[in-house]
Amino acid sequence: MSQRRVAGLWSVFGIAAVVSAVLVWLRPAGQRLSDLHIYYGAAEAVREGRPLYDYVAENGGPFTYPPFAVLLFRPLTLLPETALQVAWLALTCAAVVALAVAVGRGLSASRLAVAAIACGLLVSAPVQSNLRFGQVSIFIVLLALVDAMGLVPRRYRGVLVGLAAAIKLTPLLFVVYFLVTGRWKDAARALGAFAAAAALGALVLPGDSLRYWTGTMLQTSRIGDLASLGNQSVQGMLMRAGLSAAALPLVWAVLIAAVCAAALWRARTLDAHGERVRAAVLVGCATVAASPVSWTHHQVWTVLAAMLLVAAEGAWRRAAGAVLLVVMTLSLGVVLRGLSPYTGWQFLLENARSLGVVAVCLAGFGGAVVTVRRRAWTRPAVAVAAGLVVLALTPLPAGADPTFKAYTAADLANPRYFYYTPAGARLGLPVDFQVRREKTKTRVNGVVADGVAALRWSSAPGGAARTVPLLTSAAGARAFSFRSASLAHGRLDALAPDGTVVATFTSFTPGA
Repeated sequence: MSQRRVAGLWSVFGIAAVVSAVLVWLRPAGQRLSDLHIYYGAAEAVREGRPLYDYVAENGGPFTYPPFAVLLFRPLTLLPETALQVAWLALTCAAVVALAVAVGRGLSASRLAVAAIACGLLVSAPVQSNLRFGQVSIFIVLLALVDAMGLVPRRYRGVLVGLAAAIKLTPLLFVVYFLVTGRWKDAARALGAFAAAAALGALVLPGDSLRYWTGTMLQTSRIGDLASLGNQSVQGMLMRAGLSAAALPLVWAVLIAAVCAAALWRARTLDAHGERVRAAVLVGCATVAASPVSWTHHQVWTVLAAMLLVAAEGAWRRAAGAVLLVVMTLSLGVVLRGLSPYTGWQFLLENARSLGVVAVCLAGFGGAVVTVRRRAWTRPAVAVAAGLVVLALTPLPAGADPTFKAYTAADLANPRYFYYTPAGARLGLPVDFQVRREKTKTRVNGVVADGVAALRWSSAPGGAARTVPLLTSAAGARAFSFRSASLAHGRLDALAPDGTVVATFTSFTPGA
């Protein structure tokens, strides 16, 4: 019966892998494995002698990794890109299996549990994102995990972490983990492998290497909008919370220092008790929280943490792991969007993955190896729960609206953003608009009368209001369009040329 169950689960995995790959393949050619296309195009650019960091793919994506990474991608250009896409999907699914086997070995889990881990990983949002974009992130996680767990021969331990860091810098935190756990030789080998890879990149691509290490590596804005909901790092959450640009670096540095210190301290304790798989995953979660950019495909570590919580002893830990698995599989901001009009609630849902990974870093795996009295956790747990309730029910300042965007002249031709029709217009008003509600946002689009010089939007009381630009449409009307997470507490002010408010709107009915 057990063998049948194992075979059945692996069959489920195989079916899910095929379905996932087919869904990726059915995407438009320009959107299919778009990150892999960037790797491929950047490698071709280097082969042709063009500057690596001047390369921009058709979708606007630049190459953002160190020069050593493109050396690894160059052999891939020997294959036609279509063949590479098929191979990459297969390799990504194989990496999922390898991760499940590694975690299962660390837990001394049964074959049935390993198959279940593989299935859970595959359907999670981070792994699906790796498949959809053709990302390298899952391979970085695999290299760091098997090395930190000590699954490679002793004399090579640390090398895989160093190579992973040479492709993407965040695994360097594992070097600190090696040091705090007394694995001095592993740390030295990791740093040596990292330095050797960087030196190889500098030898083959000296100009690109100089450019990367002296400036490009710090230009995180090249990667995209760091305040977007896809970036579930601590910095991304702080930016969505409306923290000012002046205060952001200091607040972020203090929080990250605390999160990483807590994670490393708990990882050290776990390692001392022989729990290397949990220790490695905990450090991996710290890299997700600490990195300025943690897109969905980077968050495989958080899924592994959720599974380890489910596998831990104690109903509370298992329940927390189950909740975290749901968070890492579903987009709660979409699923629960219609349950509350509060912007605080929406903010909480849309930052659930950020909050979840921080909670894992701070709490470890629920005190599994830290001896405390059972009731010692009661008061902090109640305080945290109460804080989350307050946050969920409190209108956030205007600057904290996580989805606000005002559209510009470049968007005028897009009917999704500019859909206003004059039929049924409220004649005589300084501003006439229509509202459309979507799954994760609400759009407002309209026109203004001649006496209106500017529009000002506040998504909630307090904080700085947002300016909504006025644009001249093809028909000659002055139009505007913006989106917001919620209009429940919003206020739209129309201003005269002298700055006085000529009209205020606080009622927004979808479909009006």
